[in-house]
Amino acid sequence: MIKEITLKKDWNAVLEQVDIYDFYHTYDYHHISCDQSNETPILITYTKGDVVIALPLLLRAIPGTNYFDYTSVYGYGGPISKGVDSSFDCNPYKEALQTYFYEKNIVSVFSRLHPYISTQEPVLCALGSLTSLGRVVNIDVTLPLDESRRVYQKSLKNQVNKLRKTCNIRKANSKNDVLEFVNIYHENMKRLSAKDYYFFKPEYFLNFLEQTDFKTDILLVEELESNTIIAGSMFVKTNGFVQFHLSGTKTDYLRLRPSKLFLDEMRVEATNENYKYFNLGGGLGSSEDSLFEFKSSFSKDFKTFKIWKYIVNEEVYNELSEQNKSNTDFFPKYRSN
Repeated sequence: MIKEITLKKDWNAVLEQVDIYDFYHTYDYHHISCDQSNETPILITYTKGDVVIALPLLLRAIPGTNYFDYTSVYGYGGPISKGVDSSFDCNPYKEALQTYFYEKNIVSVFSRLHPYISTQEPVLCALGSLTSLGRVVNIDVTLPLDESRRVYQKSLKNQVNKLRKTCNIRKANSKNDVLEFVNIYHENMKRLSAKDYYFFKPEYFLNFLEQTDFKTDILLVEELESNTIIAGSMFVKTNGFVQFHLSGTKTDYLRLRPSKLFLDEMRVEATNENYKYFNLGGGLGSSEDSLFEFKSSFSKDFKTFKIWKYIVNEEVYNELSEQNKSNTDFFPKYRSN
C-alpha cells in the first residue's frame, strides 16, 4: 500500500489524482530546493480503495550511521490526498506509514504543513505531534476587487494610490531583469542579517522561471523620476494558489514602502485570473511581528501555520541526541549542532 515515487511522470500522475495541491508539493520545486549532494526527493504514496495519500519529503542520510531521516522543503508542504473527509479512518494509513519508516531505518520525520489544506490533520492522525507556529495572511481574491480592497487600512489605500502615481510596475522579462531582482533580494537579506540558507544563487531564481509544474512571475517596481528598479517580488502560481515567495527592496528606497504596490498589483492580477487564494505568509519566524502587522494591513483573513514532528525510533533518536546537551527546540535535536 506504500510506494516510493521518484520519477516526474509518476509524481505528476499522483498530483492529478488528489483534491488539492500547491507548488510546494511538485516534483520541480522539490528538485530546485533540495541539496542534491545529500537530499533525495521522494513522494511517499498510500492507496486503499478510493483513498490516495501522498507525502512529499526529502530523504537524508544521518552521517556516521546506517539511519536516515525525512524533512520537508522550504515553504508549506505536508500530505495531500483524495477521498479524505471528517469520517476518515486514519489507522490503516498510520500503521502502513509506521511500518514503512521502520523498514527504511527512518529515525525522525519533520514537515511544515500547509495552512490552506484542511485534510492534513485527519491524515496525520496523532502520528507524532502537531505544533501551531503562528498565523498567515490570505487575501480573498475570489471577491470583487473593490471588496478585497475595502478591508485595506486607510493609510495603506493612500500609500498605494501615491505609489501608482510615482512608480511603474511590470514583470521581469529578461535575464538581466531577473539578476537585478536577485541583487535587490540579496541586499534585503543582508540588511536583515538573514542566515546563509536564504541567500539563494541566481540559478535558483532562473530555474523557477523555466519550470512547467507551476508559473512564476517576478514583479518589479520602477521609480518613474529616477527610472530605477527599487523593489521586486517573486510570486508562484499553481492550482488556485498564489504564493508571495521572495521579495526585496533597495535600502535607499525603504521609505517609499514599494512592497505595498507589488502586493496590490498581484491582488488585482490574481483576481482577474480567477485564483482562489493569495497567501502573503506570516511574520519572521512565524511570529506576529512588524512584518505580520504589515501583511495584515491588507487582510484580516488568517490561517494557522503548523509543523509536524514525528520520532519514529525513540531509542535511536535519544542515542543520537545525547551529544547535544543544549536545551533547544530544534528538531531533530541531533541535527541542531
